[in-house]
Amino acid sequence: MPRNEKLMSGGTIYYNSFWHGLSGTCRIFNHADNRMTQSTLYQGLPAYLTASQIAEQVKATLAEDIGKGDLTAALIPAGTRASATIISREEAIVCGYAWVQQCFEQLDPGVVLHWQVKDGDRLQPNQTLVTIDGDARAMLSAERPALNFIQTLSAVATHTRRYVDAITGLPAKILDTRKTMPGLKLAQKYAVLAGGGANQRLALYDGILIKENHIAAAGSIAAVLKAAFAMQQTDNIQIEVETLDELQQALEAGAKSILLDNFTLDELRNAVAINQKRALLEASGNVTLTTVRAIAETGVDRISVGALTKHIQATDFSMRIQMIL
Repeated sequence: MPRNEKLMSGGTIYYNSFWHGLSGTCRIFNHADNRMTQSTLYQGLPAYLTASQIAEQVKATLAEDIGKGDLTAALIPAGTRASATIISREEAIVCGYAWVQQCFEQLDPGVVLHWQVKDGDRLQPNQTLVTIDGDARAMLSAERPALNFIQTLSAVATHTRRYVDAITGLPAKILDTRKTMPGLKLAQKYAVLAGGGANQRLALYDGILIKENHIAAAGSIAAVLKAAFAMQQTDNIQIEVETLDELQQALEAGAKSILLDNFTLDELRNAVAINQKRALLEASGNVTLTTVRAIAETGVDRISVGALTKHIQATDFSMRIQMIL
């Protein structure tokens, strides 16, 4: 099903779960008027992340956790209905409600989620994110996978916002890297956007980033750039340099995007002066919340930070069943 159809369908896509004895095919569940609509749920997704990708990711996660069945949830009488809330335990930037929605809807197509926040919102301690009304067994089975998604993605969004806030008033942009968790690359990159950051290339297929080993194998900066330009596969061509001399070589070879690896602040300022806006300059390496503003003040265009997606601490959320319907 194409992405546009999902966004215009007026319901939420979900995939029937094999442990319910269903086919595993895609269906659409129509919302009640007071529920977050499917088009609202997915309207903020970047082009590289679709509703069907999220559905498949959640499907695999639920299968991994539930397997042949949730033995503990089976203690609850079949058909029991319940209401629950998910709340934040700390201040954070929220991200991941599409994943949470899928966790509950794939196990209970009739579940109703009333969202009070959207991705990118700032949460306060003990704030309610969503109330959930549905089948108690399914709700209990979906609880931990849903919380795992939202705690991880919110952690990325929260950490990103700290870096973005640290350079407020300066033109530089905060970017992520490919240092992501296996299987969560696109989700984490979306979380960076929710936190106010920007995405570097998505993956190896999404652009050329020439590093020191590529230069060594090709013979020189000029040679490897010539080969990259000749490919005519992408306009997204970036080369990493480690010295001001290498920067000059890259500029002379026609580089339009240059990554300055582990430059000192003085070297960054000199690089900006040498560049004279001929190429996009990106600082990278040993960037921390303590140093990021000084780096931005040198005049570089972008700052890539691996810590956005790998040096994170899960945001604390909890779900509590409040009543039996």
